[in-house]
Amino acid sequence: MAAPRSVLSIDSDPGGPAWDRLVDQLDWYDRKSSDAQRAFKRVKVTELVIAAAIPVMAGTSASQIITAALGGAVVLLEAVQQLYQWQTNWVQYRSTAEALKHEKFLYLAVAGPYATGDRRRLLAERLEGLISQEHAKWTQSRAQGDSEGHPAG
Repeated sequence: MAAPRSVLSIDSDPGGPAWDRLVDQLDWYDRKSSDAQRAFKRVKVTELVIAAAIPVMAGTSASQIITAALGGAVVLLEAVQQLYQWQTNWVQYRSTAEALKHEKFLYLAVAGPYATGDRRRLLAERLEGLISQEHAKWTQSRAQGDSEGHPAG
């Protein structure tokens, strides 16, 4: 009886061009999701700290100019978040990265749809389908932003 093949040593070239694209796209979506998450949280925490300072400043008889400037900063930060859509991008990119990880695992494990047939062709088709879905979602979210009078990203 032959020993089971290691998941990591199935092929020296796991999938040719489709595999290379999977690795590249997984890295891109993972990195961009993390970047968007950090940007969103940074802006939101800053916004919350400034917003919390407004009533404190007003209660301590601080200059009206300072209090008004803090209020303006909150509005500006929220506008920047809406412009760059970091929260939306974070969630959408993370969703796509997780779907790509799922495909990668199934492919390496020779499981699910990759258990039989032309695995490399199937990987290419499923990978491009996932990426096309992400592009369609991104385009749709930008079109909705335009139609609602919000700036598109």
